Amino acid sequence: MGDLRRDLRGWWEHGRALTAANPLVVDVGIALLVLCAMTMPFVVPRAAGAPPATWGAYGLSMLTVVPLVWRRRAPLAVLFAVIAANALYGLTMDGPGQPLPYTGLVVVYTIAALSPARKRLVTGGVLLVAVPVGVGLNTRSARELTFSVFVFAAAYVFGRLTDARQRAHRVEAEQAAARERARIAREMHDILSHAVSLMIVQAEAGPVAVRAAPERAEAAFDAISAAGRDAMAQLRHMLGVLREGGDDTVGAPREPQPGLAALPGLLDRVRGSGLAVVYRTVGDAGPVADEVGVTVFRVVQEALTNVVKHAGAHTATVQLRCEKDELEVLVADDGRGANAVPRRGGHGLVGICERAAAHGGSAAAGPGADGRGFEVRVRIPLSAAAEVGS
Repeated sequence: MGDLRRDLRGWWEHGRALTAANPLVVDVGIALLVLCAMTMPFVVPRAAGAPPATWGAYGLSMLTVVPLVWRRRAPLAVLFAVIAANALYGLTMDGPGQPLPYTGLVVVYTIAALSPARKRLVTGGVLLVAVPVGVGLNTRSARELTFSVFVFAAAYVFGRLTDARQRAHRVEAEQAAARERARIAREMHDILSHAVSLMIVQAEAGPVAVRAAPERAEAAFDAISAAGRDAMAQLRHMLGVLREGGDDTVGAPREPQPGLAALPGLLDRVRGSGLAVVYRTVGDAGPVADEVGVTVFRVVQEALTNVVKHAGAHTATVQLRCEKDELEVLVADDGRGANAVPRRGGHGLVGICERAAAHGGSAAAGPGADGRGFEVRVRIPLSAAAEVGS
C-alpha cells in the first residue's frame, strides 16, 4: 500500500509539473472533457419525435469545441468563434440540444480569470447581445433567459474568484521570498561580520606581537585561520542548503547550524582576539528547539562582534537566564557605551531585533545597568518559540 501511495503521488506530481510547464495540455484536456459532455445527447436513447442525432449535427457540435484549445492565447477570438459556431448550429441544424452552454461558460470563465478589465468589459457587452439572441433562436422563454443569465454570471464570478486567489498566492509567495531573503541576509551578515572582525583585530595586533612576543603572533595567525575556516564552513553549509537540486557529491556539509552547544567555541574564538569573555548561565533551559538555539548563537555572535569592533572594551559578559517559559540572553561589556554604536550603515542590532521578533520575543539595547558600557538583552518566550518552530 505504501508503494502504491508513493507511485500515485509521483504520478500526481509529474502531472502537475507537466501541466505547469505546458498549459496547452490543460486546454486540450478541457476541450476533450467538454466534447464528452456535449456528446451525451447524441448517444443516449432519444424520445419519440425528438430531432434526429445526425453525424452532421454532431460534427458541427464538435466544431464549437475546437476553439477552446486556444482559449488562453486569444480568449476574445475564441468567444466570437464559439458564438458564431453555436449560431450556425441553431440556424442550420435541427439536432439535439444541450442542457448547458458548455463552451460559452468555459470561455467566459477564462476571460474573467485571465483577461484585463478592457476585455472583460467587451465580453460583458457581447453577452448582453448574444444571450437574448440565443434564447430568441431557441425557446424564447423567460425561464431559459433567466437560467442563461445565471449560469454565465456564475462562470464570470468563479473566474474572478480564481484570479483573486491566484493574486493572493503570488503576494504570499513574494512575501515568503522576501522573508527568506532577509533571513539569508542576516545569516550572511552575522557569519561574515564576525569572522572578518576577528581577523582584522588579530591582523592589526600581529605586527606588534611579532616584535614584542613572537609566540603571541603565532597565536594571532592561528586565530585568523580558525575564524576563516569557521566562516567558510558555515557559508558552505548555507550555500549547500540553498542550492536547488543539490546532490551529495557536491560535498556541502549536512550538519545543523550552530546552537547552544556551539557557544563555548564561539567564546573561545572571541577570547583569542584579546577580549576577556565571562560566560554564565542562570536556571536550566533544558532542551530548546533548534531554531531557538540558532537564534541565541547568532545574537551572542553579533553582540560580541559589535563589542570587538566598536566598544573598546576589556571584558564582556554573556549570560543565559531561564525563568519558567522564557529564555533571556544578555551580552554586556565595559566599553565606551552608547558611543560605540555605529551611527550609520550598521545592520547588526536590526538583525538581532528581527531574530527575536521571529520567535515572538523582544530585544533591547542600550547603556549598562550602572550607566557604563553597553548591553544587548533578548527575551524569547519558549512556548511561543515552540509554536513558531512547529
